Amino acid sequence: MKTNKKIFGLVILMLLLFITPAFAEDGGSPYGILSLLPPLLAIALAFLTKQVILSLFIGVFSGVMMLNGYNPFISFLRTLDTYILGSLADSWNAGIIIFSLTIGGMVGIIGKMKGTQAIADSLAKRAKTAKSAQIATTIMGMVVFFDDYANTLIVGPTMRPLTDKMKVSREKLSYIVDSTAAPVAGMAAISTWVGYEIGLIADVFTGMGVEGNFFIVFIKTIPYAFYNIFTLVLIYTLIIQGREFGPMYEAEKRARTTGKVLADGAKPMSNLDFGDFKDNRKIELKVSNAVVPISTLVISAFLGLWYNGWVLGEGEIPWTAIRECFGNADASVVLIWAAVLGSIAAGILAISRKIMNLGEVFDSWIEGCKSLFITSVILILAWSIGAVVGEVQTAEFLIQVVSDTVPELLLPILVFAISCVVAFSTGTSWGTMAIVVPLAVPLASAYVSVDPTTSPVVLATLSAVLSGSIFGDHCSPISDTTIMSSMASGSDHLDHVKTQVPYALTGAGFAMVSYIIVGTLDSLVGTVIALAVSVAGIIIFVKTVGKKVEEAA
Repeated sequence: MKTNKKIFGLVILMLLLFITPAFAEDGGSPYGILSLLPPLLAIALAFLTKQVILSLFIGVFSGVMMLNGYNPFISFLRTLDTYILGSLADSWNAGIIIFSLTIGGMVGIIGKMKGTQAIADSLAKRAKTAKSAQIATTIMGMVVFFDDYANTLIVGPTMRPLTDKMKVSREKLSYIVDSTAAPVAGMAAISTWVGYEIGLIADVFTGMGVEGNFFIVFIKTIPYAFYNIFTLVLIYTLIIQGREFGPMYEAEKRARTTGKVLADGAKPMSNLDFGDFKDNRKIELKVSNAVVPISTLVISAFLGLWYNGWVLGEGEIPWTAIRECFGNADASVVLIWAAVLGSIAAGILAISRKIMNLGEVFDSWIEGCKSLFITSVILILAWSIGAVVGEVQTAEFLIQVVSDTVPELLLPILVFAISCVVAFSTGTSWGTMAIVVPLAVPLASAYVSVDPTTSPVVLATLSAVLSGSIFGDHCSPISDTTIMSSMASGSDHLDHVKTQVPYALTGAGFAMVSYIIVGTLDSLVGTVIALAVSVAGIIIFVKTVGKKVEEAA
């Protein structure tokens, strides 16, 4: 009966596509409120049917129908050839797919060598509780700060055996992995994000006739990146106090009391756990079986970003300028280099230690790649729906609706809210930044008479876009980083989203409080007060609302 209702609801939603064109409104988008349909349809159906692939496809299809005069036949063809194929044909997207599959292959070899098990056993001697296992995972997530994709695909598979052993739910692991990826990379002075963010900042201020050192301007925005900061504060507060709230409490209670790190009926995004060889050969557990390939990956990525950015600079960037090189590098290419080198290192180690022969190394690598096939499909569909919402101008519609004249007091919080909604709806933080930064910064500058690069309100408004974009990308089920966090942690994707959203909303709520304080007290003192009030508020909130997991166990 429930299934029939779902199907009936799906049919009604599809019929609406044909009968509602007349209700489209003029505004930021030529499709008016209908521009919201593709992302909302995909998100709603994902939670309704639990079928992420089908939901994303229908979301893409609904947007393509708008763009093709509501002709279902032509729209179906364009969905396949223009958007799905087009997303895979994009060099950046293709690079991320290859990188993800290659990481899966490397982890496949490491898993067969019992490398991750050796790390788990080694860390278990020091991290003997669920709390210490979570702290170790969080620290590792912050150490791999230079790229959010590399972060998720390194930290998740590496720490999963340990957190499983300590009965930490996969939902909590994926939350930690997701929360130490983009929020950290978005603030790091040396990362694959910094060049993009500085480029946006330079473009908008130069367009306003304002010159300056825009790297310094970016550094000045970091204290106002309230969502990023409070996300990290919330993680540590939850872990140290040993409390959880919302669906995460139920997930953690289940894991501690029953040992089930996944919920009954969960569909993990990947299964990077590899069994023994058929001949039951004995393998000595060595941490180096995992550390050597992973270290090769991390070091290669760091040096590769440096080298690639220098080469692409064509002599304009000195090789000693690490920050500029990182910002100029093509991360998708470099990550492929690093993942392949890590896979080679794992293969050489397996053969030299006589754990596997050459054929078995390749079989293990292919097995690891296969485990990420579904993730790759979902990523392609997520990028496809991102392209569709860009063409139907969903973001422009949202901005048009909520960006009327507002008082200075509310400007940072309004811009933050807009960025959150746009990024959640489109699944892209970078795309949101590109759309909102050119609109928000000139608006904020109109309120000040001093140099806008030194005004707390302007800096807070700029940072509100950057961190608000990360919030939306952080918890949107159609975001590539959310999908990759589920995959890397072996979590059910919708369970990851469901448990993470209350925590993301908590961080966003306190960020809004801080932006109001900054808007009211336009000074450095106001910034300090905003940070202090919200950090104290988070600690008190968790202690008041959260429940002790160990007591339930």
